[in-house]
Amino acid sequence: MAKRTSNESSISEVLQQFIQVNRLEAGMDKIDVEQAWKNLMGNGVNSYTQEVILKGTTLYVKLTSAVLREELSYGKQKIIDMLNEELRKEVVKDLILR
Repeated sequence: MAKRTSNESSISEVLQQFIQVNRLEAGMDKIDVEQAWKNLMGNGVNSYTQEVILKGTTLYVKLTSAVLREELSYGKQKIIDMLNEELRKEVVKDLILR
């Protein structure tokens, strides 16, 4: 009998290959950015967040509080850095608060 070679891969490796082959990275990044925003900003900010949309490398966040929008605008670069660190790759280059 012929000896079988080990052709085992983890599920995460198979899924990553599937995403790359089918060019689904952009869609996955959109989902990941929304989740990262929710995780990093906490309940206080999330209660005032209406939409989190990633278009290209720009993240658009719609907030219901003008005061919160002004406060967050002072720390835009820090928020971008935190999101990219959470995602473990540079996805967001600009942040627009509405």
